Amino acid sequence: MKTLLHRHRELCERAVDPLEIAAGLEAHGLTDRAAARFRHRDVFSLAEELYARVPRTTEPRPRRQPLPAPRVRAGWVLLTLLPGALGAATVTGLRLTHGHPRLLVALGGLLAVALATRAALRHGPLAGPPGTRAWDTALATRARRTEAGPRAPHIAIGTRARRTAIGTRAWTLWLLGYALAGDGLLHAVLAGGPDTLPTGAPDGPWPLATAPVLALLSACAPAAWSAHLLAAGARRRLAGSRGLEDFTAAVKPLLLGVSALFLGALAALLALCGTVLHAPAALPQALTLGALLLLARLLTVHRHRRAPALALGAAAATEAAALALPLAGRLPGCAVLATPVDTLVGAWGEAAVPALACGTAALALLWHAGRTLTRASAHAPTGAPE
Repeated sequence: MKTLLHRHRELCERAVDPLEIAAGLEAHGLTDRAAARFRHRDVFSLAEELYARVPRTTEPRPRRQPLPAPRVRAGWVLLTLLPGALGAATVTGLRLTHGHPRLLVALGGLLAVALATRAALRHGPLAGPPGTRAWDTALATRARRTEAGPRAPHIAIGTRARRTAIGTRAWTLWLLGYALAGDGLLHAVLAGGPDTLPTGAPDGPWPLATAPVLALLSACAPAAWSAHLLAAGARRRLAGSRGLEDFTAAVKPLLLGVSALFLGALAALLALCGTVLHAPAALPQALTLGALLLLARLLTVHRHRRAPALALGAAAATEAAALALPLAGRLPGCAVLATPVDTLVGAWGEAAVPALACGTAALALLWHAGRTLTRASAHAPTGAPE
């Protein structure tokens, strides 16, 4: 216990209550199992003893102030509306042009939407708590400047972080691309094709699903509001809680509530886009993909990057396998490889593939978020400036 107190003396001296120490211990990786080695039932019980062991002074301890709630700024609100607006402009341009101009509109719209989405994810609630980008920049700089020797592990940490970020972006682009053209491509593959490239026309041999993609782009705004509500609500509950169990019990319904609020907004956007574009809304596959992307982003901005990368990669791999297996089944003696996809599509349609892949990954991330985003350390990281 003395060793633990010496290691975290600065945290214990500046803490104004045991909950702040418990959040700091969680942020340093101390779990309830580790607390059991010190003869305590959980981290909060251990934090209470550390708080009691801090030497008292004659000066009165400051009263614990609630963490500042994140502000709603016009800048990030407008940025979250930009991807949907540019997506709508691109779809309109594609419907009004033909031939070579249509290709130019598609390329220009794709670039504009990508830049707008990148800007929306770099500002506001979807960019993570303050200090996250500064920490990542400092870590990357230290990794570049570190040479082989006793500090070499920092290079591996920076390399793994960059690889995880690149993988997350790649899987996200694949999932959005499949939402746009995957169902049409799978239908063409199962019918013996594809024989032509997509023309962009709704009645073409390889139709593109523009309605769900436009709805997902427009859902950047409700996703940002959901992240804002989660951050603001968690900070209020952190200030009023008197134990980690109380905080977890209060944040779990909040996490489920903001997720349900986002899915409701996404369902309304899907219905609206389907009606305006006179195209299928693709509710099952779009809702499961939206839930997966929201949970992945919430975990990423709270510094839990590995699980989202794995879940997005698993969903993308499942969709890729659904396209590859029927093609492999055309080889002599390999017809059995196409049986699982043929059976699934024959029973539920092409939409069953992305709905199953993204739905399973989203449920796994929801379970993981229920264990990680309900910790006090996820919303009150020690050492990060607020």
